Amino acid sequence: MANYEALRFSSPILTLGESLVARMKERSANNGGKYVSVHLRFEEDMVAFSCCVFDGGEEESANMRAARERGWKGKFTKPGRVIRPGAIRINGKCPLTPLEVGLMLRGMGFDRSTYIYLASGKIYNAEKNMAPLLEMFPNLQTKDMLASNEELAAFKNYSSRMAAIDYTVCLHSEVFVTTQGGNFPHFLMGHRRYLYGGHSKTIRPDKRKLALLFDNPNIGWKSFKRQMLNMRSHSDSKGYELKRPSDSIYTFPCPDCMCRTNKSEATT
Repeated sequence: MANYEALRFSSPILTLGESLVARMKERSANNGGKYVSVHLRFEEDMVAFSCCVFDGGEEESANMRAARERGWKGKFTKPGRVIRPGAIRINGKCPLTPLEVGLMLRGMGFDRSTYIYLASGKIYNAEKNMAPLLEMFPNLQTKDMLASNEELAAFKNYSSRMAAIDYTVCLHSEVFVTTQGGNFPHFLMGHRRYLYGGHSKTIRPDKRKLALLFDNPNIGWKSFKRQMLNMRSHSDSKGYELKRPSDSIYTFPCPDCMCRTNKSEATT
């Protein structure tokens, strides 16, 4: 049944995804049809699971405790378990907020004219948290902005189908920015490497370093921007990355992807 459902919806998902790609390219026509895709994980369950506390005070802390209890049934309240949000953040385990993503991108040289496709689930406290990111990037789009309610109706209640739509639009972006680990960015990075011969443009920020920079009250914009440009340059300079023995073939399909290897063997 699961395979049947996947096949049943794969074609409509691809069709809608490719339509959204066309719409993004049309809206960014004055930029050569190029856009940046950003994978942002800042849903309530993601924020709660990280155990990080942002700037909502005791009320937010209480909301996060309630969300953890709903989702993980006592896992976080076992005797002897100590949660240290500060240590978690320093170790790069906290999700980046939309504001932090905006500051990072602006520091990396993306300006207000940049067209951004944001791939995400339902953002936690969206009205408040998305406001600064939209202010910094007024050309930001999501699938809900690009597609009509009627187009999304068949997928709305299925997170995997909604994620598949995001995946398609991110696949064809000029630059892909991932702010969190997981299957979505790993498969997408591998797919993009395969499509672009190993030279896909991907930005994977150092979240440990970002936490130190964001929490430094004395850092100025020039210094922060210099650090961000170095971080972006590090991502760009990697270029053609070879697969190490421990790496997944899905994340590093080039140059020895099974598809290409089999094709080469068949022609010899």
